[in-house]
This record gives sequence, structure tokens and C-alpha cells, in this order.
Amino acid sequence: MEKTISEIIVATQNAGKVAEFKAALNGLPYKVLSLADLGKFPEAPEQGETFAENACSKAKFYARLTGKLCLADDSGLEVDYLKGEPGVYSARYAGEYASDQDNNEKLLEHLIGVPPEKRTARFRCVLVLADAEKLWYTADGTVEGIILTEARGNSGFGYDPLLFVPEMDRTLAEMSPAEKNQISHRGRALKKLVMQLADQEK
Repeated sequence: MEKTISEIIVATQNAGKVAEFKAALNGLPYKVLSLADLGKFPEAPEQGETFAENACSKAKFYARLTGKLCLADDSGLEVDYLKGEPGVYSARYAGEYASDQDNNEKLLEHLIGVPPEKRTARFRCVLVLADAEKLWYTADGTVEGIILTEARGNSGFGYDPLLFVPEMDRTLAEMSPAEKNQISHRGRALKKLVMQLADQEK
């Protein structure tokens, strides 16, 4: 592929994600902007049945609106006991306008009485870099853990306080941003994407 990337728009209105994306892409020779840097935009529709479908539709949606190359993600929590729920509905598990606390409370309600060995779960992230016409790159990542019975930690967002990561011996919300970026599902997907982008720069 020709070296035609000069600018990437982080196609999310979530400030936490924007910070993670910018940090991961920091070493690459691109100007990295967020949607907020360009103005106000509507929320992209999420009607896909998989994380990949949603990430692709979001990237292309914002690429059409901005006329620029956009990087979008879709990610969420998959709980084995709940047969993969909340999955693509993670952000609106407790309703269309649910808060993180609402979603966390609903998840805990569904797992009342479930023993630790059956509370296995993972965060999954799929990244898509696309313009309005085509996909440029995709990458995915996961982080495995166990859903606790109550929240722990004040960092992060979403379900971070509930997912205990055995390899780190704490929840994602108990980690520093740097630690989380190293092992999180989004961090792992971003590493794969950065490797692909670095290769095309050679």
C-alpha cells in the first residue's frame, strides 16, 4: 500500500478512548485528531451483530462525515455464564441511556449466586481504520478475567471496576492508565494496529 496516511481521526466521542488511542499512535508519523477537534457530530448507529460489523460501520460513518481516514473501535464485555452477554450491547446493557453504574448493577444482578469459577469473562475489542470507501486495516484484542461481586478501583470506565485480571492480580480500574494500556483488550488491539501501520511506513 502506498504511503498515503498523513492524518487519522479517532472516531469516538469517548474522551477515555481518545486518550488511549492518541497515546498508542504517538510514535507514528501521523497527525492524530479526535472528532471533538473537528466539530460536533451525531452518534454513529450501532446495528451490527458483531464487534467487527459495528467498528466498520462507525469508521465509515465518520469518514463520510469528515472526509478523512477514521479509526473506530467496538468493544465490550463477554461473560461466559451469560452466553456472551452483554457483548455488542455492553454500553447500553441496562437501556439506551444507561450509565456505567446502571450497566454494572444489571450485570451483578444477573450473576447473583454464581460462583467465581463460573464468572469467567473477557473484554474484546475490534479496531477498524477506514475511509468512506474501503477498509485499510483491522485488529483485535482480548483480556481475560473474572467478574467480581462488587466494584474495585476508581480508574478507567465502563465495566473496568468489575473485571479482575488474574495476570495483574487486580481489576482494570485498579491499574494506572499505562498499566491498563499494556494489557487491555483495546491496548492489545492497538499494538497490533500500530505494528501494521509501522510496517507500511517501512
